[in-house]
Amino acid sequence: MRLGVCYYPEQWPRERWAEDARAMREMGLSTVRIAEFAWSRMEPSAGRFEWEWLDAAIDTLASAGLQIVLGTPTAAPPQWLVDAHPDVLPVDAHGRIKAFGARRHYCFSSPSMWAASERIVTAMAQRYGQHPAVVAWQTDNEYGCHDTTLSYSPAALSAFRRWLAERYGSIEAMNEAWGTAFWGVQFLSFEHVGFPVGQPTSALPTHAMDFRRFTSDQVVRYNRMQVGLLRRHAPGRPVLHNFMGLFGEFDQHEMGQDLDIAAWDSYPLGHVDTAATFLSETERQQWARTGHPDISAFHHDLYRGIGHGRLWVMEQQAGPVNWADWNALPLPGMVRAWTWEAFAHGAELVSYFRWRQLPYGQEQMHSGLHRPDGVRDVGGEEAAQVAKEIDQLTAALSATMLDTARADVALVLDYPSLWMAQIQPQGKDMVGFGVAIRYYSALRRLGLNVDVVSPDADLSAYALVVLPQSLHVCDRLTERLQDCRGVIVAGPRAGSKTAGLAIATPLPPGPLRSHLPVRVRAVESMRPGRAYAVRTDAGVTVGHSLQWRDLIDLDPTPQGQEVQVLERCEDGWPARVTSGRTDLHATLVNDDLLQQWMQDAAHRAGLQTMALCAHAPGLRLRRRGALQFATNHGPGAAKLPVPAGVPLVLGSATLPPGGVAAWVVSP
Repeated sequence: MRLGVCYYPEQWPRERWAEDARAMREMGLSTVRIAEFAWSRMEPSAGRFEWEWLDAAIDTLASAGLQIVLGTPTAAPPQWLVDAHPDVLPVDAHGRIKAFGARRHYCFSSPSMWAASERIVTAMAQRYGQHPAVVAWQTDNEYGCHDTTLSYSPAALSAFRRWLAERYGSIEAMNEAWGTAFWGVQFLSFEHVGFPVGQPTSALPTHAMDFRRFTSDQVVRYNRMQVGLLRRHAPGRPVLHNFMGLFGEFDQHEMGQDLDIAAWDSYPLGHVDTAATFLSETERQQWARTGHPDISAFHHDLYRGIGHGRLWVMEQQAGPVNWADWNALPLPGMVRAWTWEAFAHGAELVSYFRWRQLPYGQEQMHSGLHRPDGVRDVGGEEAAQVAKEIDQLTAALSATMLDTARADVALVLDYPSLWMAQIQPQGKDMVGFGVAIRYYSALRRLGLNVDVVSPDADLSAYALVVLPQSLHVCDRLTERLQDCRGVIVAGPRAGSKTAGLAIATPLPPGPLRSHLPVRVRAVESMRPGRAYAVRTDAGVTVGHSLQWRDLIDLDPTPQGQEVQVLERCEDGWPARVTSGRTDLHATLVNDDLLQQWMQDAAHRAGLQTMALCAHAPGLRLRRRGALQFATNHGPGAAKLPVPAGVPLVLGSATLPPGGVAAWVVSP
């Protein structure tokens, strides 16, 4: 468990660097990320490099005993590149060029951008690849930020057409796959294919889906180029990328195959205020200063899986951000709590953004560990406290006691299903991560550890496997589910779509019908405020059906594979059914009922649960090795389920809001 910080020497006077480095070490930081936006300083004109300032910065930090994560600077192409090669710039869906003057102003399909990126990454890696202080490399910065994954440039169109030709072989095959017989929109050649935007109404769903797949491939391919250069010229140094929260515009599971570590940028308050569109206003108010108890945790578990078990937090919020609609002040203690929460979920490094708040530029209102005048801010005080606690904890425990083990529960998340829901939502609030996080939250409120995994993951050893929004169940996932010996829970819309975004054949739940012999005959989405009572066979109302429901018929079943209806909606349609070791939720339900359903599945899987949230809605547990961590997001104090006689190694048995505790658990 280590602490780090993001630092930008090019933004500060050189005479300040040594003092900053000394203060970082004094605070207990060990690692510094630099240079991810400094392309114009490294290469002020094409092929002319100026390294002296970066040499000095690296040497200054290294002399203070700091290790360095060096970022490739491709997130901020210099103006000379844009002037010489305007094809670098991305284009939005309305045909407007996204101009130079901020960052992320490039198109992943631009040949000029590709060539220039190869040159700067190669030059950096050749110069610093063997530097003893450079311990890791970060590719670019937050791929796709500011809505720049999808580009509608001429370069992207040419590349998309080539991608389609390789995928389908003939225009006839593409027309058949896309279902162009509908409305008679057969394309005459690949050169006639445009982007799936600008039509009088929505484009063919498969057209839109293929554009998403193409775009994802372009991002992964671009990153793979950088990783290959770094491996060649900087061997032995791990390569990572800093992903974002609540972002699914490309397949991050696929990109993770090329990385050694998955990092992400954790901004709990910004996510609550703006990014988490699935939260209600009541929830936004409740978690405005602490962050939602499960959104950051979900991403820790997601990116730990993407990183093959290796998770870093590359940017941890240290105070108010600048990019949300409203930017709250963290509750005292929360910077410390977010840090320990990341460690509880297996993080090796938590790096704060940033060392010092900058008094100019677009992010001048984005706080750091220090104020612009250099005085340590509240976040800096809490980071220093964590550093001392890490020393105390690691001195008392052996390294093996902190090993992160496989969880008992796997939650499957696949990016193509997220794209499908975005392209064809059928219900406005069915888009994004909201459904997956609701299921994840129900599991966490039961005190369960969860791994968020890809459809390719080995599921055989998990006691409980949850598919909250797997619209497409691919062949690989079907195979993995056959090998699974645990209880399986599928949410609404599971198996409803083919890879080409058509209705599954056989009817939904498609490939899951071998586990659940039922048929979805119709679907219904419900606007906010509409609901159906959910009742037991005895007529007792136990909750409400919300947002979405699949209307299912029970198929005739072979002996021994009967389907049992556990609850029904008030109009008689099944709400939850089970067959053997598989449950199907035919509807989304309120949080309390969903927690009951997941508790029932967990108990049938042989897992012990605990009701954490009856009096402490913000209390969450996470076990890492021999340590049980507890984090309280409030709003009130929480009494912890610490076994009698077990001493705490961190915190107290009654946690205030913003409090963290840990105790050793028996094997």
